[in-house]
Amino acid sequence: MTLFDDTTAHNSDSTTIVSEPETATTEQDASAASEPQAAATAPAAEDKPAAAEDFASALETFTTEAEEAVSEDRVIKGTVLKLTGTHVVVDIGAKSEGMLPLSEVLDHEGNPKFKPGDEIDVMRDKGEAEEGYINLSHQKAQRIHAWDEIEKAHNEKKPIKAVVIDRIKGGLTVDIMGARAFLPGSQVDLRPIRNLDGMKGQTIEVAIIKLNKKRGNIVVSRKDLLEGEQNEKRSKTLEHLEEGSILTGVVKNLTEYGAFVDLGGLDGLLHITDMSWGRLTHPKDLVNVGDQIQVKVLKYDKEKQRVSLGFKQLTPDPWLDAEHRYPVGAHVSGRVISVTDYGAFVELEQGIEGLVHVSEMTWSKRMKHPSKLVNVGDHVECVVLNVNPTERRISLGMRQLAANPWDSLHEKFPVGMTVEGRVRNLTDFGAFIEIEDGIDGLVHVSNLSWTKRVKHPSEVLKKGDRVKAVVLAIEPDKRRLSLGVKQLQPDVWESFFATHHIGDVVHGKVLRVAAFGAFVEIAEGVEGLCHKSEAVDGNGQPLHLEPGVEHEFKIIKMSPEEKKVGLSIRAVGEEASRSEVEAYKQPVSSTSSTIGELISWKRASNEGN
Repeated sequence: MTLFDDTTAHNSDSTTIVSEPETATTEQDASAASEPQAAATAPAAEDKPAAAEDFASALETFTTEAEEAVSEDRVIKGTVLKLTGTHVVVDIGAKSEGMLPLSEVLDHEGNPKFKPGDEIDVMRDKGEAEEGYINLSHQKAQRIHAWDEIEKAHNEKKPIKAVVIDRIKGGLTVDIMGARAFLPGSQVDLRPIRNLDGMKGQTIEVAIIKLNKKRGNIVVSRKDLLEGEQNEKRSKTLEHLEEGSILTGVVKNLTEYGAFVDLGGLDGLLHITDMSWGRLTHPKDLVNVGDQIQVKVLKYDKEKQRVSLGFKQLTPDPWLDAEHRYPVGAHVSGRVISVTDYGAFVELEQGIEGLVHVSEMTWSKRMKHPSKLVNVGDHVECVVLNVNPTERRISLGMRQLAANPWDSLHEKFPVGMTVEGRVRNLTDFGAFIEIEDGIDGLVHVSNLSWTKRVKHPSEVLKKGDRVKAVVLAIEPDKRRLSLGVKQLQPDVWESFFATHHIGDVVHGKVLRVAAFGAFVEIAEGVEGLCHKSEAVDGNGQPLHLEPGVEHEFKIIKMSPEEKKVGLSIRAVGEEASRSEVEAYKQPVSSTSSTIGELISWKRASNEGN
């Protein structure tokens, strides 16, 4: 526009411009351009109309050429004048400036690739533009430049580089040498990708799978290239894939049960149990996605194309010489890696774990749960108790590092000593009494009373009571301490056996009756047995004994060791008969009675009864 203003102001300038070769596109234009020079010597009054006519002709010619240049099938160069919020204004050398959408010149981050003053390739585009502007397209111009290369790549089935511009519905928009193409989501990778936004700005190689030059449509695929690469890699991998071979792969995916490793076009499963000789809670404790690792092929199924891999098999099994490295009795240290109800597992080294059973943690029997003594992560000292390489087990002990209180119990609490403690627990067979920390003694139900038949210790004691007892026996190897409560009092049996003898007649009360006889209380806490064969009257007739009935009994047997007394009612009757005979003998001898008289007296006595 400025160019034409200057020409109007200076006639000589207009003569120079229209004579330039590039503006004379026809013979008339060339003739018109030469006329001002031929009339240069004419008077000025005649010059002015001729110059104005020549300039008008040149201006019309220039405008026609500019408009023809900005056609829909030609690429022209323009200059960016300014950028608005929605468009780019471009000077294309025509009467009107051009305008194209700002979205056509944005990179993948949304920033304009051009600034005012930059040169830009454009083509005229269809559609209505704002008043006074020509509708342009930068993408169409780019597509023209790139089309030959794109068409060549399509025909030769060769990959071509593309830059991911944006995510759109159904896939991605990519830029190929300035031309926009569509990459469907299903063709982005071998497996579906959830986060397509993360690919913005990436340069990738794609294959042209659909091309419509007339409409300007381009569809590409990355999956086709990846499948081809994978098949090629798989073929190379299968050439030297066999059980026992060692390969290098890349961790592709992690699951709870293992890791999938890309061996080169073929995935293998590295199970968690084959990752480490030690214990793993999750594969991520050893490897991460993207790690390059060496693995050993454990099994290969050619038909199903399945490969089982191992990582720990690359190093020797630590259990092979564990018995020599951890001899019984050795002091070792390790880290607690697990605590259960029955003990704690201690890692001595990677792949070697030992169990400290709850019974081997402390000399005390009171510990309810191992967590009361150790926690995961604790470093502990232990003693090796047993090693079984075949079953991959090591038994450890912690209490062995401390003095065994049972070893010196005889010296501290000799048999016969009276001790005092708290009742910790009651069972059907007795009561446990704690005489010091970690040392419990058992009072059997039979040692609670001399005189009372105790069926359950709760009849005499209750939990928490403080009681005194006598030490009866100590078994350190079995960690047993026997106590007695009744031993604090004199033994009624000893007193009874000291004051009674066989043949004594005692008064007793029937306590209970059995099929073979009756148990009779003959002193406080002392019972005797009257067998049914001894429970007969003076005439030899059986007596029916009932609980609570009292009789006179004669002691016919005594066993202090077994604390047993045998009783008889029959013997009491026989003793009475002998007494009567002896009493009768005295008067008979004085009156010189005969034997016949004595027999008659006895018969009369029996009849009277």
